[in-house]
Amino acid sequence: MKLKKILLLSVFTAFIGSVSHAALSIEGSYQGKNLYVQNPEDGDGFGFCATKVTVNGDVMPGGCSSNAFEIDFSLFNIEIGEPVFIVIEHSDGCKPTILNPEVLLPKSTFNTESISISPSGALIWKTTNERGKLPFFVEQYRWNKWVQVGEVQGKGTSGTNSYEFQVAPHSGENTIRVVQVDHSGTKRSSKEVKFTSTVPAIEKNPVKVKDVINFTAGGKPIETKYEIYDAYGNIVKKGVGTSVPCGNLLKGAYYINFDNKTEKFFKG
Repeated sequence: MKLKKILLLSVFTAFIGSVSHAALSIEGSYQGKNLYVQNPEDGDGFGFCATKVTVNGDVMPGGCSSNAFEIDFSLFNIEIGEPVFIVIEHSDGCKPTILNPEVLLPKSTFNTESISISPSGALIWKTTNERGKLPFFVEQYRWNKWVQVGEVQGKGTSGTNSYEFQVAPHSGENTIRVVQVDHSGTKRSSKEVKFTSTVPAIEKNPVKVKDVINFTAGGKPIETKYEIYDAYGNIVKKGVGTSVPCGNLLKGAYYINFDNKTEKFFKG
């Protein structure tokens, strides 16, 4: 998952003269909470493991000479949502532990200031109060469920951010929204917007399928998004096209979602 790329823990070793040192690093975006670090004793029993902490290249004041310490981001004048990169230098043979690394993962906090869509499917929305970069997923309600039809990377800044996406309409009334999902797994969505497209109603043929399903409108081939399920609800094919090759399907009953319809068919 993409959230896993936002939070990165790494260890590397450097040698200065005859003394071996290592460093633990973590990066993410500041969400208004501090990091807490468990700091064991040095492997030789003299002092503590961590020797220096830097935040975005600046040394943390006060040092880290205790068995636990806090990385207080307010000391560095960092705004909520800004990226942070922390390096904890420590003696070799021991390793500090960051107790709450999840606090640097971005949260979905956006407010939708406006959202609109044209009859051609041009979606435009504006947000405020974003904290860290998270993707927006564009969803279209069809086949009695929300279907993801696109993705736009969020800018992650607290000011006004503007976004655009071209939705491929189906026939009839279309319902669209944008959503975000952060590390908590909770889905946050904008309000829904609707429009009626000029796309003609699409038909599938033939009735009894052998090798291929064709999609037509007014007797002419037309492209549509589709999904095919077997009788047990397992998806066996999905995509976008004017036809679907079905020669490799086993004989039996299937359900197909296309345009804004769901129909049953039999493979002979």
